[in-house]
Amino acid sequence: MRIGRRALLAAPLLLAAGRIPAAATPISRLQTAWWKQRHQAKLAELRTARPELIWLGDSITQNFEQDGPQPWAHFHPVWERYYAPSRAVNLGFKGDSTCHLLWRMENGELSGIAPKAAVILIGANNMGLAHWSAEDTLAGIAAVLESLRRHLPGTRPLLVSVLPSQRSAWVDQTTLVINQGLAQRHGHGGAVAFADVTPVFSPGGVLNRALYYDGLLTPPDPLLHPTADGMAKLAQAIAPALAPLLHG
Repeated sequence: MRIGRRALLAAPLLLAAGRIPAAATPISRLQTAWWKQRHQAKLAELRTARPELIWLGDSITQNFEQDGPQPWAHFHPVWERYYAPSRAVNLGFKGDSTCHLLWRMENGELSGIAPKAAVILIGANNMGLAHWSAEDTLAGIAAVLESLRRHLPGTRPLLVSVLPSQRSAWVDQTTLVINQGLAQRHGHGGAVAFADVTPVFSPGGVLNRALYYDGLLTPPDPLLHPTADGMAKLAQAIAPALAPLLHG
């Protein structure tokens, strides 16, 4: 836990010292046409949805909008079962890192709404091309939480741990350090609820490959994205923490 503690302490110190890492800086992807169109579509959806729940994240969250045709891609029924009753809005954008989510939050996606709860699942892409450290990613997640608190002070956040994946030893170690830092800061109650879903996807420290679809693609990709069954298991795992935020 010592490494995680260093990361936990370093993240707020980076911000306090005035070194704001890119991971904690709002950065748009408006130059990417589909991303711009999705952002605009979500702003329009939010104006009429009156959501009780929002999901903030990357492609793992965006996948909830898919419904086949492959059996492993029937995500939408999971969304309908667990989140549609709360008029939930899916604010997951494929490829987003903490900085891109932060830009969306600062540019309208938290405006004019008053959800009871927000689920936040972000950070996996920080370890992709950006190759940001655990400390920088923790600072980015802290900035996301602060933006949510500032824009929606009545919304109760549920922060989900970064999911395990099969990309590299560096990613494995960085994910471990990030989740240790999140658990130390938010795992003991307080304003932010925290759900560590690592045991769902990596029981006993061994990645359950059957819960990821990337290996089924042609050509296969490194394991990162849960199947519909994996997302159902995630929904079941976080339900006890989410229910009191929505109904308490």
